[in-house]
Amino acid sequence: MNTAAEPEKGSIRPHNAGPSAVWSSAGAAYDEISRGILDAIEHAINRLRPTTEMRILDAATGTGWTARRLAERGFHVTGLDFAPEMLDAARESATARGLQIPFIEGDAEAMPFDDGTFDAVISTFGVMFTQHPEDTAAELARICRPGGRVVLAVWTPDGNVFEMFRIIKGYMPAPEGAPPPSPFEWGRTERLRELLSDAFELRFEEGTSYYREPDGAAAWQTFSEGYGPVRTLLGKLDADQRSRFEAEFTAFHDGFADELGITVPRQYRVVHGVRR
Repeated sequence: MNTAAEPEKGSIRPHNAGPSAVWSSAGAAYDEISRGILDAIEHAINRLRPTTEMRILDAATGTGWTARRLAERGFHVTGLDFAPEMLDAARESATARGLQIPFIEGDAEAMPFDDGTFDAVISTFGVMFTQHPEDTAAELARICRPGGRVVLAVWTPDGNVFEMFRIIKGYMPAPEGAPPPSPFEWGRTERLRELLSDAFELRFEEGTSYYREPDGAAAWQTFSEGYGPVRTLLGKLDADQRSRFEAEFTAFHDGFADELGITVPRQYRVVHGVRR
């Protein structure tokens, strides 16, 4: 069981204030997004090979699914995220389950921890969405002790989640200035080596997560209510744009209909690293 801790706060870098608000906007509803990736979460935890002696960080924890799964098995885990409303939901869910997990508000690009604090770091489709990947990679290396482990689950740049994001991007306004790097770059082994191989000895494994809903309309409801970027985007669109966005998003998911509903295979990559 984990040691209880009062909520703590680290500083959020100025350029991340906007993204923090976007991701936080869904609050507890984001838990339904994480429900759809439970198979990948279990895959990543298995590859982490945690032990009860480890101090583990779940970086970009969201509403805390990965942290809860670790804590339920008796591992010592801390959750970090820059989205305060999602962290509130993570704390409530953990408390309801009798789990004492420290959930800390902080920036994955500048984590509020000393060097070598953790024996293992895990992130399931989280740190890949940071604005400055090199800074995030440096932080993962800094807070992980020599001989420690890092496991990341990241979406591939040629899978169905990428295709879903292509639809979302089609309704987003053009960014002011240079656009941020694509999060899907984290899904390329070449990019992961660029970011992490100086500090970690790396191994890679591919996986497929299966997203199941009754139909495309249910998928739309899940994402429009629970996924901060979609929820925020909807507030910027006029009625016609919202209608077209909903229709296209729903049709994409209905393209994976089977006898019982829809099943969307979503390709991802797991990277396992040992700190040099």
